[in-house]
Amino acid sequence: MKTFTNSKYWFSSGYLFLFFITWSIWWSFYAIWLNNTLGLTGTQVGTVYSFNSFSALLFMLLYGIIQDKLGTKKHLIWFQSVVLVFIGPFLIYVYEPLLLSNFYLGAVFGAIYLGAGFVAGAGFLESYTEKVSRKYDFEFGKARMWGSLGYAVAAFGAGTLLSINPHINFWLASVAGIVFFILNIFFKVEVSATEEKETSDLSKEDLATILKNKVFWFLLIYLFGTVCVYTVYDQQLFPVYFVQQFADQNTGNQIYGYLNSFQVFVEALFLFIAPYIVKKIGVKQSLVLAGSVMAFRIVGSAYVSSAFGISFMKLLHAVELPILLIAVFKYIALNFDARLSATVYLVGFKISSEIGVILFSSLVGYLYDVTTYETTFYILGSIVALFVIMSFFTLNRDNETPRESRMPYHLNKGEKLS
Repeated sequence: MKTFTNSKYWFSSGYLFLFFITWSIWWSFYAIWLNNTLGLTGTQVGTVYSFNSFSALLFMLLYGIIQDKLGTKKHLIWFQSVVLVFIGPFLIYVYEPLLLSNFYLGAVFGAIYLGAGFVAGAGFLESYTEKVSRKYDFEFGKARMWGSLGYAVAAFGAGTLLSINPHINFWLASVAGIVFFILNIFFKVEVSATEEKETSDLSKEDLATILKNKVFWFLLIYLFGTVCVYTVYDQQLFPVYFVQQFADQNTGNQIYGYLNSFQVFVEALFLFIAPYIVKKIGVKQSLVLAGSVMAFRIVGSAYVSSAFGISFMKLLHAVELPILLIAVFKYIALNFDARLSATVYLVGFKISSEIGVILFSSLVGYLYDVTTYETTFYILGSIVALFVIMSFFTLNRDNETPRESRMPYHLNKGEKLS
């Protein structure tokens, strides 16, 4: 109950709620829009995803380093809020015309804008909220739950709007971005002298210690082999494959939107209970469980043949993501300096995913162009399963590297704000 009476919790939840509305209302049908509305080939769609991921990779690296130096200051939040406000005009008047007239130029411009604001922006906002949750003593998972609810609210009608005119989705995204900007005006974050000192003391040597830590590299390998492969499947392949299971494309779009909305509502429920699951079975075991669900979903998508079966596979994402997200932050807290949480999360979790998308998107696009979706699913699922098995031997046990739990940025008694 302490979490729900905390005003900072509600402001942080508002950030996530509005951001995911702004993102979901067009991103949840991004692959369908590129493939079916704009008529891009599978290889071209893969190229777009690769460009987006490469741009996001660079922004994530910058975001992680800059935000760890800023602590909980809102400089990057202001930048992101401006990007959200103008997403509609960008997609309609810049991105779409360029993709149709000069594909590679459009892919590059889109990668910069979408990479900064959304693909990298989602991870940045999550890591920022996690810092705020430690500072003001509320549960991150319960704040992130509102991000899933925002995604669900937007996705519920997004498929219907897409069938009418995708530009409606884009304009509504900008409207949500404007509300995000207004919320940011009213959210005040106090920066104490303690926080100023702890963040200013961070040096290049502190950041370099991450790269020298074998625990980081084993985490990176796990995430690269599971999350990145799964991301390609979930974003690039599954939406188009799902819609193709229906005789009418518009019907497929609408059903996918309804199911996507329901899935994210279930995801929000699991984000509420995921901290208890992770605490009960352990952090390492939770990472293994999340990876196992990923592998099962990918292979299962090739195996099932009914609308009910493929819908069930879609809903498994609502179980896997909350456990993975909470377990990753807990793993970082157990094994790394808490001041570097944004860098470790964005580099270890998010960048590994985007590197995988860069390497695999065009290849996977070509693979399902020349074979079948089912064959592609079997191959990707087998890769994820292999890395899950490896994680049994490479990830640290919860008690393997005991360290003092650091909860920086709390005000000490009698300390003045800087």
